[in-house]
Amino acid sequence: MPEPDLDRFTSRRSTVYADNGVVATSQPLAAEAGVEILRQGGNAFDAAVATAAALNVVEPTSTGLGGDAFALYRTADGDVGAMRSCGGAPAEATVENVRASLRDRDDVSDWYPENRGYAVDDGDDGDDLGIPFLGPHTVTVPGTARGWEATVERHGRRSLGDVLQPAIRYATEGYPVSEVIAHYWQGAEDLFTDDNAREAYLKDGRAPAVGERVRLPRLGESMRKIAERGADVVYEGEIAEAIAEEVQSKGGFLTVSDLAAFEPEFPDPVSTRYNGAEIYELPPNNQGLVALEALNVAQEVGAGEHPLDSPERVHYFAEATKRAFHDGHRYITDPEYEEVPPLASRSWAEKRSADVDATASDVSFGVPDSHAEDADTVLLCVADDEGNVVSFINSRFAGFGSGLVAGDTGIALQNRGSSFSLDPDHPNSLEPGKRPFHTLIPGVVDFAPDEERDDWAAFGVMGGYMQPQGHVQVVSNVVDYDLPLQAALDLPRWRYREDGSLAVEGRTDGNLTTKLTRMGHDVRVLAPTLFGGAQIARNEDGVLSGATEPRKDGTVAGY
Repeated sequence: MPEPDLDRFTSRRSTVYADNGVVATSQPLAAEAGVEILRQGGNAFDAAVATAAALNVVEPTSTGLGGDAFALYRTADGDVGAMRSCGGAPAEATVENVRASLRDRDDVSDWYPENRGYAVDDGDDGDDLGIPFLGPHTVTVPGTARGWEATVERHGRRSLGDVLQPAIRYATEGYPVSEVIAHYWQGAEDLFTDDNAREAYLKDGRAPAVGERVRLPRLGESMRKIAERGADVVYEGEIAEAIAEEVQSKGGFLTVSDLAAFEPEFPDPVSTRYNGAEIYELPPNNQGLVALEALNVAQEVGAGEHPLDSPERVHYFAEATKRAFHDGHRYITDPEYEEVPPLASRSWAEKRSADVDATASDVSFGVPDSHAEDADTVLLCVADDEGNVVSFINSRFAGFGSGLVAGDTGIALQNRGSSFSLDPDHPNSLEPGKRPFHTLIPGVVDFAPDEERDDWAAFGVMGGYMQPQGHVQVVSNVVDYDLPLQAALDLPRWRYREDGSLAVEGRTDGNLTTKLTRMGHDVRVLAPTLFGGAQIARNEDGVLSGATEPRKDGTVAGY
């Protein structure tokens, strides 16, 4: 089968409509798994977990049981809520212990891959080493399994065992690998060096080709144990022991006690009003406040009042985003360790918009080396005919994660801990039990908060620092310009980069990019895969609709 051209957009998609339920995500088989559970009598929450579990199998390049899970939702009863299931650093993971561990190893350079641009300082005492990008010190307590369980127990109709069945079937019986996922799977050939990891995810040492049938029996067996015995097997049983043993054998500090102590949270969402719509996001330690501050500043400067295809629109939204990133990366951290200022307030936006004008400004991100600019993950959105809408995220951070796979479990462990810093003055400095800065932000929007009608959507845009920028663009496309859902996702995107440049897609109008350059922006053209993975599912007075990311393999399945 010929290799796909991931830089071309040759297909046309339409917004999908359905009566009973819609599931939007980045892999068609996963979307079908969600619909299967809806057909069996499950609601949007059940379908969300079924879809997430299936993505662990059919898109293992971006998510897994060794990572974290988050949700934002509006229930049929009208409640807006959130689920955050992300663990913290191990109890023994102090800055001093990690530095000592790095200093004692002779293979430490393997954890700072050159293609990520993280230099290794071979100082005599090792104190100049930053947190690695890979390896055991980047593994934080994974929240996925207990997050799935808590979601269906609190809001679903089916058992955890029921909703895991499609994923177990895909893992044990096999499935053909889709195009974009086959491309990303190639990274596993260099990442995985241990036999257990390579046997779990490679076939004779190579990644699967497009359309090649793959089975993941080890992962399927772990999911079967979870289905039969509950999530505790990952945190207190033999899977927990395998995870802890894997990390400790490589020099890390994660223990079964760290795993057993973990529980998901249900925090109150944060929100703001933008052009008549109410936008809900996750609070810190997630970067939802970045999206909200950017929307507030954009409204202050009238960004959405310019024509859709104008350079002024891109310019003012980009300037709003710059300021939100500067503030968010300076202040957002685990709120149990440091207070976060009111970045989503109107008064904050008024001050931050005061120096926005018609030329590009020089505003830095504020805090470097969070390693999250181009991270990978999955997003799914579900709406059902009862009125539930769910935006659900499941991630290991960067691709297959840390490079560690826990024994024979098939569970690849995340590298989210690479967002910590070994600098005690850094806002996200490493501390035992502390949760790292999380880029992941599921979203919910009420399009008609002041009207006597229901018009709610679950949405999101995946991809590291693209996430809040994607939220801003998708919200604006629908709210400011009344675009159909699929058109709102198809529109060429831009993104502010950590190096200060303004990136655009190659299919962006050349006249627009020229004018942005004249306004002072350092404009770069980047590959479409760097502009996020969006999904949206809407319930507009009982009419269900959904749209999916054209830059991914996904689809919207409905019934």
